[in-house]
Amino acid sequence: MMPGMNPRQMRQAMQRMGIKQEEVPAIAVEITCPDKKIIIEDPQVMKVNMMGQESLQITGTLREESLNTTPTISEDDISTVMDQTGCTKEEAMQAIQDKNGDLAEAILKLTGNE
Repeated sequence: MMPGMNPRQMRQAMQRMGIKQEEVPAIAVEITCPDKKIIIEDPQVMKVNMMGQESLQITGTLREESLNTTPTISEDDISTVMDQTGCTKEEAMQAIQDKNGDLAEAILKLTGNE
């Protein structure tokens, strides 16, 4: 906001320049990156249209979450796959990782029944 200009005058000036603003009633905004999520809580979201080009202005409380996509593999999981397929520990671990922690899919992969 420009100092000394009331909000009504600001809106009128923006309209004359072809700028339209609209508030978006958002509860939260989530941005997903390759390695993390950025979450904006209690956001104030304004959709701005300037001569046909739309953009969003977002303010709020930022929080980040890591996107750890590596599955947790327990010794029991490895033993189960080894018992069902007769493979080595390394092969079992690799198959479980390849199938994102899904033991049934890992077993099918190792037995050639995929």
